[in-house]
Amino acid sequence: MTPTDIIKKVRRLEIRTRRLVTDSVTGAYHSSFKGRGMDFEEVREYAIGDDVRTIDWNVSAKMDRPFVKVFREERELTLMLLIDLSASGIFGSVEQSKRERAAEIASVIAFSASQNNDKVGLLLYTEEVEHYIPPKKGRSHILRVIRDILFFEPSGKTTSHKSALDYLNRVQRRKSVVFLISDFIDNDSPLPAPDSPLFATLALTHQRHDLISIALSDSREYVLPKVGLITLEDAETGDVVEINTNSHHNRERYAKLAEENLEAFRAGMRKKGLDWIEARTDQPYLPALCKLFALRASRH
Repeated sequence: MTPTDIIKKVRRLEIRTRRLVTDSVTGAYHSSFKGRGMDFEEVREYAIGDDVRTIDWNVSAKMDRPFVKVFREERELTLMLLIDLSASGIFGSVEQSKRERAAEIASVIAFSASQNNDKVGLLLYTEEVEHYIPPKKGRSHILRVIRDILFFEPSGKTTSHKSALDYLNRVQRRKSVVFLISDFIDNDSPLPAPDSPLFATLALTHQRHDLISIALSDSREYVLPKVGLITLEDAETGDVVEINTNSHHNRERYAKLAEENLEAFRAGMRKKGLDWIEARTDQPYLPALCKLFALRASRH
């Protein structure tokens, strides 16, 4: 792909995601994530309806009438996007691969953050950290982030979430909002197992940062078509297996194993109290994302 083609694809994705980032999405994002605290702004005369707890008694005594302290939220946040670029991300049986879907979701989140004046950073990883962009503001920076998610060529093929999260915890000392986008096929911690080390790794990072996971998948990872003998290859390990998809038993067993893996993942995330959503390449993801934002806002 030529540089011109790359620019065109990034711009197309920018246009598409900017249409998706409506006022309601931006507002939901804003409400979902707290600022770092409240800064004192001024003192003004008390008005009916003001919270009496904000009365400044010293100023009120001097002026012989009530005055209140006014605070504003110290809003600026740092958003980190952690994107799994392992080989399984190239798979997609519909219009988008998992990597393309990851780029679109990341773009929506990044533009929402940008409209809230938050900094955005990027960490791309496989079994090792492949690429890191420190958090910054601005449209040109966001476009660079999108470009790298789409077109960066990793050297690794497999996945280690632990390597990525350990690196994040080293370089990002201040608490950040972290979106981890992956299909969660992890060499360090194979599923199914609700007590897998993967969930302990995620929970440890959540103690330092505000971690939200987005689990990518494709419909063909749950249901096999009836098309006769096919060869399935694990994109990360290279392991190959042949399956006769005309066999109802084989298709049913495949679907059962996929559902067991998914349920194990759900159970592990619930057990650790971690926020996450599922995002399939053949289904809309925005309703689930906005629902998560609303749920988080209701906790504040």
